[in-house]
Amino acid sequence: MECPKNTFRESYDVVVVGAGHAGCEAALACARLGLETIIFTVSVDSIALMPCNPNIGGSSKGHLVREIDALGGQMGINIDRTFIQSKMLNRSKGPAVHSLRAQADKANYSMEMRKTLQSTDYLTIKQAEVSEVITESLYDCNIKNQEINQEKNQFVNDTEKAKKRNCDLQIKKVVGVRTVSGARYDCKAVILCTGTYLRARCLTGEMISYTGPNGLMAANHLTESLKNSGIEMFRFKTGTPARIDSRSIDFSKMQEQKGDEHIVPFSFTTDPEEVQIDQVSCWLTYTNERTHDIIRANLDRSPIYAGVIEGTGPRYCPSIEDKVVKFSDKDRHQLFIEPEGIHTNEMYVGGMSSSLPEDVQYAMYRTVPGLEHAKIVRCAYAIEYDCINPNQLYPSLEFKKIYGLFSGGQFNGSSGYEEAAAQGLVAGINAAMQILGKEPLILDRSEAYIGVLIDDLVTKENHEPYRMMTSRAEYRLLLRQDNADLRLTKKGYQVGLISEERYEWVKKKEKMIKEEVERVSHVIVGANPKTQEFLERYQSVPLNTGSTLTELIRRPELNYDLLSEIDPNRPHLPEEVTEQVNINIKYDGYIKRQMKQVENFKKLENKKLEKNFDYDAVSGLRIEAKQKLNLYQPVSIGQASRISGVSPADISVLLVYLEQYYHNKRKLDDMEKEDNDGL
Repeated sequence: MECPKNTFRESYDVVVVGAGHAGCEAALACARLGLETIIFTVSVDSIALMPCNPNIGGSSKGHLVREIDALGGQMGINIDRTFIQSKMLNRSKGPAVHSLRAQADKANYSMEMRKTLQSTDYLTIKQAEVSEVITESLYDCNIKNQEINQEKNQFVNDTEKAKKRNCDLQIKKVVGVRTVSGARYDCKAVILCTGTYLRARCLTGEMISYTGPNGLMAANHLTESLKNSGIEMFRFKTGTPARIDSRSIDFSKMQEQKGDEHIVPFSFTTDPEEVQIDQVSCWLTYTNERTHDIIRANLDRSPIYAGVIEGTGPRYCPSIEDKVVKFSDKDRHQLFIEPEGIHTNEMYVGGMSSSLPEDVQYAMYRTVPGLEHAKIVRCAYAIEYDCINPNQLYPSLEFKKIYGLFSGGQFNGSSGYEEAAAQGLVAGINAAMQILGKEPLILDRSEAYIGVLIDDLVTKENHEPYRMMTSRAEYRLLLRQDNADLRLTKKGYQVGLISEERYEWVKKKEKMIKEEVERVSHVIVGANPKTQEFLERYQSVPLNTGSTLTELIRRPELNYDLLSEIDPNRPHLPEEVTEQVNINIKYDGYIKRQMKQVENFKKLENKKLEKNFDYDAVSGLRIEAKQKLNLYQPVSIGQASRISGVSPADISVLLVYLEQYYHNKRKLDDMEKEDNDGL
C-alpha cells in the first residue's frame, strides 16, 4: 500500500499496536516503568472490549488473572470493580484446580480499563490504524578475516559462524511504525497486540462482513508489512453465540445459577469487604434433539462446513455445529444464559456459538427451553483473522528475527482474554527491560501458569487457537491460584511494577505462614473428653493418645479452621494466611514430591543455549533434530527437550557438545587474560 504524503513524525520509547486485553497490559507495564508509550487502536470505544462472553477467569484462566495481578498487572483490579457475579469453581475438588470466575459488566469493564489508561502517566492513546512496522539492519555483515592463533581457531570460528548466521537470517531491529495516514512514529520497541482484527471478516451463513468483532473496523494493511519482514502468518477462526433480549426469555424453564455467598476478589490488593455485593444470576438450560435436527439439516449453509472459512478453529471451544457433528451420541448440550451487564438487556448464550444463517439461528435457538420466543439482539457469527506462528518468538515474546519487536495475545495464536492479558503483560515488561538494559522476565513451567502458556506457544506446534487448561501444567499443586502472590510478587517487585509496601506485606505473610505451620507441628492435643467430643462431632476417629494439630489437620474431615476450638493459644491471623497453612499441611507430601520434580526440571532449564546457534555444527544430532533446533532456537536445554522431533538421545548429544563448547570458551578467556596480563 502506498502511504499518503504525510510528514508528521513523533518519537516514543514504546509503540503498542492494539488496545485489547493484551495491548492494555503491555502499554500499562511500559508506562508504569517510566517509558513514553503510545497505544494505537482502531477505535477508542473498543478498549478492552469483550466481544465474546463478558467474563474473566474460569478453570485455569483464573490462575492467569491472579498471576497477572501478582506481577503488577491490571486485569484483576478492574474485574473486581466491575463484576456482577463471582464464583469459585471446583470447590468440591482439591485446591490445585480451584479457580475464580467472574461475570463482568461488559460496558463497565471496558470503560474502567479506558479510565485506567487515560489516567496513567507517560501513556498516550491514539485512534489510528498501523499499516507498517519499520525496521533496519541490526548487524554489520562484513565479517573481517583475522589472523588468529591456531589454538583459538575452533571457538573463534564458532563465534564468527554465529555472526554470519545472524546475517543470513537477516536479523533486523525495529525503529518505528507508520499509520495508514502516512504518519511515522519512531520508537525503541514495538509490541503487536492486534487480537482478531488483522484482515478480519465475520460470517453469518451466506452473509460476510469484512469487519472486526462487534462490527468494528478491521485492520487490513499490517499483514503485508509483517510478511515482507519475513514473519510467518496463520489464518485462525473463532466464533461467538447470539445475544438474546432478556425480556423474551422465560427463566422459569431454566435452572438458576447464583454466585458465591462469600465473594473472593481476584486482586490481592482488593479489600474482600468491598466486593461483597448483590449479584446477578446466570441460568442453565439445554439443547435437545429438535435443536440438533435443525442444525444437521442446515450444515451446508454453515461457512464452517461449506468450506468458506479457511482458518483453523479452537478444538476446546467448538461451535454448536461442531458439537452436534462430533458428539452425535449426545442428546443434549449445556447452555449458560448470562447477562452482559446491569444496564443492558442482552444475554449471552454460552455454549452455542455458530456461523449458521440468521433464519436458522432463530429456528434452533427457539427450540431451547426458555428461548421459545427469543428475540436476537446480535446474531452469532464466526470470525477469521490473521495471526502469527508463535514459534517465531523467544520466551520473552520478542521475535527472533527482529530485535525490539514483541507480540502478545490472540495475535500469537492463543484464545481468551486471560491468555491475552498475560502475554501482553510479559511482552510489555520485556520490551521495557530491553530498553532499560535489564534482563528479561522469563517465567518457566515450574513458576507460573503464564510460564506454561508461553512455553507451549513458543515451543510446541500449535495449529489451532491455544487455550490454557489446568491439565497443561505439570506442577499444578505448586501453581495454585491462592498462592500466586507468594510465587510472583517478588518478580513483579524486581521489574518495578510492585510497590515496596506490597512486597513487604507478602514477605510478612510468608513468614506468618511458616511460623504457624511450625507452631501447630509442636502443639500436642491430649485424648481428653473435650477433644474426643470434638472429634465425634465431626465423625473423626477418637484419639488413643496425644496427637499434634498437624496430624489432625491432615485428616480429610478436619481442617485448620475447625481445630481452633481445641487450639486455645492460636494467634489471630488473616484468612489468606490460614488458608495457606491448611493447604501446606494437608498436601505436604504431594507438595514436597512436586518440589523434587521441579529440582530435576530446573537442571535442564538452567543450561542455557546461545541465540541463533548453528546446530548443523553439532555432529551426532539427527537431521530432524538439527532442523527443529535451528528453526526454534531454544534458549535452554530444557526448552530443547520439549520440541517435537528432538529425542532424549539428541539432548544427550547436545549436553556433551555444550560441555565442550563452554570448556573451549573458558580456555579462550584464560588465554586472552594471559595475553592482557603480558601486556
